[in-house]
Amino acid sequence: MAIQKGLTTEDNARLRLQELEALDEKRLEAQQALECYQARMSKAFDKQVRPRSFQVGDLVLAVRRPIITTRHTGNKFTPKWDGPYIVKEVFTNGAYKIIDQDGLRIGPINGRFLKKFNA
Repeated sequence: MAIQKGLTTEDNARLRLQELEALDEKRLEAQQALECYQARMSKAFDKQVRPRSFQVGDLVLAVRRPIITTRHTGNKFTPKWDGPYIVKEVFTNGAYKIIDQDGLRIGPINGRFLKKFNA
């Protein structure tokens, strides 16, 4: 706020200090509201996510790669999944090393791009 006329310098300084303190309080309220909103969004997202875990030897399907969203490489009848593949190795960060039926290594690939093969 600009300096008001008719007030002494000390009054203007006191008024300015009160405005700055109020601004800090508003920032704190905004930060708390943001953290609350982020927690709600995180909780809502986590409800929708289904964790997938596979063991060594499991049969899985993998998303057909490369995933190109700008141009279509096939028609609507092109399968979206390749496989089945065999899980060869499990990493701690959610990645998997997979091999095909002929023993050709593929991966590592993130677990979110895999799904269980139901024969």
